[in-house]
Amino acid sequence: MGKFTWVAAAALMASAAPAMAVDTVLNNNGTQLGSALTGTGITVNSSSLTTNTQNGTFTNGTAGVGISQGVVLTTGSLGCVGSANTTSQCSGDGDSSNLTLNFTTTSDSLFFNYVFASEEYNEFVGTNFNDFFQLLLNGPGFNNVNLAQVPGGGGAVTINNVNLGSNAGFFRNNEGGALPVGYDGLTTVLTASALGLTAGANYSLSFIIQDVGDSSYDSAVFIGGGSVGTVQTPIGAVPEPSTWAMMLLGFGAIGASMRRRRSVNAVARLA
Repeated sequence: MGKFTWVAAAALMASAAPAMAVDTVLNNNGTQLGSALTGTGITVNSSSLTTNTQNGTFTNGTAGVGISQGVVLTTGSLGCVGSANTTSQCSGDGDSSNLTLNFTTTSDSLFFNYVFASEEYNEFVGTNFNDFFQLLLNGPGFNNVNLAQVPGGGGAVTINNVNLGSNAGFFRNNEGGALPVGYDGLTTVLTASALGLTAGANYSLSFIIQDVGDSSYDSAVFIGGGSVGTVQTPIGAVPEPSTWAMMLLGFGAIGASMRRRRSVNAVARLA
């Protein structure tokens, strides 16, 4: 009876504990970010980042984002990522980020997991402030094909296309701050895929997060670490240790880092 009581008490305390906010590390090194995304079956020959914003890596993302760790690209500041959603807006000087990977593959398939998030939700849905995320694939058989699509033929991943009124099954409303992340809304974890690639051929992937209309309200995309590859990574899975060990070695050479870690009062429960 005593043992049962302690177990029950521990479970109650765990369920009542506030969810931890996402941790971030500032990193605008395209080579290191590309390495952090590389999964099974692909070889990244080079990668580059074109940006005027803050980008980097994240950990502790399961409760707030639905992906445990990976790369985050923003249209402004990383400060919005790791903060509780208690301010009216997350903003920073910026406009877009474009991370491009040049790679070869060992099979005809390609997958990766991601989440699109924005402070434009929900008040700017249906306006010209239609921030978006694109993943453009180029190479044999593919010419600027956007792999970032809502499942079931739902169209592109934009503010106006994924929200409470459109493709609502793939949207999470965070205006009340239930999730420990600073954006007012975000998609569920989505998987992008491409079939029909030529093994050994040269391809490029461009991950593009873009402000539209202004730079006042930030958007971001969270990409699963080690999930870009020929084998689909189950949602919620942790990437191979070798991938993250390589990334952390790269981070050792970077002196500046940015961390945000706060608690929120609500419990986040993801389906």
